[in-house]
Amino acid sequence: MLIQSSAAPVCGGIGAMKVAEKQAAIETIKAGYDRYIITAGQAANNVTTYQAPGAYNTVGNIGPMGNYSATTTYTPGPIMTAGTHDQALGIHMFKNGEPGAGNAISARDVLGPKWAAIVKDGVMTCTN
Repeated sequence: MLIQSSAAPVCGGIGAMKVAEKQAAIETIKAGYDRYIITAGQAANNVTTYQAPGAYNTVGNIGPMGNYSATTTYTPGPIMTAGTHDQALGIHMFKNGEPGAGNAISARDVLGPKWAAIVKDGVMTCTN
């Protein structure tokens, strides 16, 4: 099976991998298996940062003799971040007791004691 995940820029590549690993465990259980081995993996960083346009503000004064002076200030725009960290995993699934299952990762162990709720609700964040 091929598992693909995307994570927000704040998650980083490691966060995207955590999401993909949990998704692999979820899909293993949903397919009726107990364990899996990661057979292939790919990652992509599609995150970019740019600065939004700023603003100019000019203030002028006219003196008593008709003198004119002006001051212009520039305020930079905010820094914007967009894109995703993407992860793809190829996995091979096993049922307990099958040849090769002893070397495979337990899907329930990856998800922890609340694995049933995670299988039902899915993975929505890179921090858990």
